Amino acid sequence: MAREKIKIRKIDNITARQVTFSKRRRGLLKKAEELAVLCDADVALIIFSATGKLFDYGSSSMADILGKYKMHPNNLDKFDQPSLQLQLENHDHTGLRKEVAEKSQELRQMRGEDLRGLSIQDLQKLEKVLEAGLNRVLETKGERIANEITNIQRKRAELLEENSRLKQKMMMISKESMPLIIELDSLNPEEGRSSESITYICSCNSGVTNVRSCSSGPLLEDDCSDTSLKLG
Repeated sequence: MAREKIKIRKIDNITARQVTFSKRRRGLLKKAEELAVLCDADVALIIFSATGKLFDYGSSSMADILGKYKMHPNNLDKFDQPSLQLQLENHDHTGLRKEVAEKSQELRQMRGEDLRGLSIQDLQKLEKVLEAGLNRVLETKGERIANEITNIQRKRAELLEENSRLKQKMMMISKESMPLIIELDSLNPEEGRSSESITYICSCNSGVTNVRSCSSGPLLEDDCSDTSLKLG
């Protein structure tokens, strides 16, 4: 009885499809190995399942076989073309260069340069943008000035408080030193006088009595007589 031919189409049943994949995969790997051994050929087989699982076979090093594939003359023109990732990167770079050029043009126009190609509507739009920016700058400037004034007032109050505290401290120190001065002033003048102080009473020939107070040094010569009284 002849075997019934299976139609080559996608199997709708997931379980049957998975079973068929496993059987055919094992058979394909076995055929690839037989081909490499019987014919002395370099065979590389790469299989990805529907779930993304990798199955591969290489009769020798997979990297060597892929290198030979890339260096084959029939494939040189294919690999000379840039890859999809490189094309996407070049597209991104082109877009970035264009955006940088546009922003540079806008910056020059905001500085008042290169305005010849602008229409009246463009100039009015640019004027509104500049006015809005100027208002934001003025608001920021006013906030900074207000903050600086507040900081200066706070520092002034701190300095005044510190000055008042120092004045009170100086007054306390002055009050503590006043009793010592009063105590020195209240001493008896006779007690504060040096014990070496000497009073001389001289009787002159003219009959006038002179009283002289001096230190313990020698008695100065004058016109007085020889009669003198020494008092302690």
